[in-house]
Amino acid sequence: MTSPDLAHWPPGDGKYRRSEFSSFIGTGDLVWERVIADVLRWKVKTASGFTVSSAAPVRRGDRVDVTVHLFGATVLEPVEVVAVVDSPDRVGFAYRTLPGHPVCGEEAFVVSRHGDDVRLTIRSLTRAASRQPWRALYPLILVAQRIVRRRYLRALR
Repeated sequence: MTSPDLAHWPPGDGKYRRSEFSSFIGTGDLVWERVIADVLRWKVKTASGFTVSSAAPVRRGDRVDVTVHLFGATVLEPVEVVAVVDSPDRVGFAYRTLPGHPVCGEEAFVVSRHGDDVRLTIRSLTRAASRQPWRALYPLILVAQRIVRRRYLRALR
């Protein structure tokens, strides 16, 4: 759904709240090599305050638990990797949320190279989870997503 393999994300069906943001990371081959290794090992999440149950490079079909601690509570976010991209100028992955996650949807983290410039792009599709208490908390979750998105965009610098 988030099409991490595509440079231009085609329009969706309107069933999800859609967002796409990019950030300049740096320039050159050394930055590229560091950042592609980092993105494929969940560093966007871990450098943003999350814990991930796997330290291995992402693989399609992996199911992992992402955890965040907020205001004294631990929030578990079960996810499944649904796509991995590894091309000369585009590397990243997408995961979908699993039951128990605070939202329903998909998120992608993609590093791309344009000449010497290296950029990180975050794509997400989100809608309210079907279960309580997350469904009732969805408006607050959207605020938290904006804050976390800013962290994501700085995570690989």
